[in-house]
Amino acid sequence: MSPIPHNIIQSQVSQALEEDIGSGDVTASLIPHNNQSTAHLICREEAILCGQDWFNEVFKQLDKSVKLNWHVQDGERLSNEQCICTISGHSQTILTGERTAMNFLQTLSGTASITQTYVAQLKQSSENQIKLLDTRKTIPGFREAQKYAVRCGGGYNHRHGLFDGILIKENHIMAAGSITNAVKSARMNSSHTLKIEVEIETLDELQEALTARADILLLDNMDNEMLQQAVELNQQFKQHQAKLEVSGDITIARLSKLALINIDYISTGAITKNINATDFSLRFEHFNLENLNSCPQIN
Repeated sequence: MSPIPHNIIQSQVSQALEEDIGSGDVTASLIPHNNQSTAHLICREEAILCGQDWFNEVFKQLDKSVKLNWHVQDGERLSNEQCICTISGHSQTILTGERTAMNFLQTLSGTASITQTYVAQLKQSSENQIKLLDTRKTIPGFREAQKYAVRCGGGYNHRHGLFDGILIKENHIMAAGSITNAVKSARMNSSHTLKIEVEIETLDELQEALTARADILLLDNMDNEMLQQAVELNQQFKQHQAKLEVSGDITIARLSKLALINIDYISTGAITKNINATDFSLRFEHFNLENLNSCPQIN
């Protein structure tokens, strides 16, 4: 799992803090400035952790003297009522930063967790090495972060944007006049290192895309019977075979059947747009040096 550039994290955290704090935290200002506290970050459900760098950056930007001691790392599985981090420092700082920090953590952990659920179901059902891919259906301004979370959950990234992959979809085909014209234009006007992917909705379109020598076929909203026919047509096409990606109506319940079809990829926007935030809470106690290395027993 490659971390994303730190300047992106810095910018996202800076904007989030400005949004939340504005002219100042009027409630936290009621606490004496020199008051020190220890707080324990608790996960309230089973999940996959993701977002430590954002959580850390919140407190770094607010007060570099705040100390964070993590007991787990991104990508690790969390259990219900598990203490995952101890935070110590100025009470005002911890109070001011807790919601912004947990907002990042709950969103990214939610993304990683739903991804892991899909990946686990796919691995359980498939003898093939089918890869689960994300899409561009992400929270605006938060794409790199969510794509990192997908990797933490065991998934793979599709293209990061419009700049690093060619995906000829229905409207592109309509504008170009045909799949053949669109693929030909892509060959002439793009880098030879970019794979050309074409969205396919019918078997006739599949035949045309294969003849045009598309590299990847996105089989969109096909039922399982039609998908099997598409696989067989691809295998029979002697001049050129494409990689096959399935998308549309990808549910966890359907994965067990899709896993039996000889495809290469499954892509879904659900893992980045239909997410439930992971439940975290921060519990304060009076500052005590003995509590910095471990969390107390949660009752």
